[in-house]
Amino acid sequence: MKFILGLLVGFGLGLAAGLVLAPQSGESMRAQLGEQGIMLRDRSSGLGDELRARATGALSQGMEMYNRTKSELTDRYSKARSGEL
Repeated sequence: MKFILGLLVGFGLGLAAGLVLAPQSGESMRAQLGEQGIMLRDRSSGLGDELRARATGALSQGMEMYNRTKSELTDRYSKARSGEL
């Protein structure tokens, strides 16, 4: 019973706060949301390009490290096999 009463009181307070604190009419709110959506789309496209560039750089570094390590290990293996080590 206390739970239901608390739920109803919370709902009533939330509804009242929403009505009192509503900053704009529906039309201006939709316009503002549309503008923010455009800004978000522009930011996300720039972020995608930045992430793609970072991933490409990381891939290049990884390939360089792989090739360098592979070369070193191949040399060591060849030396160990021929008895030079």
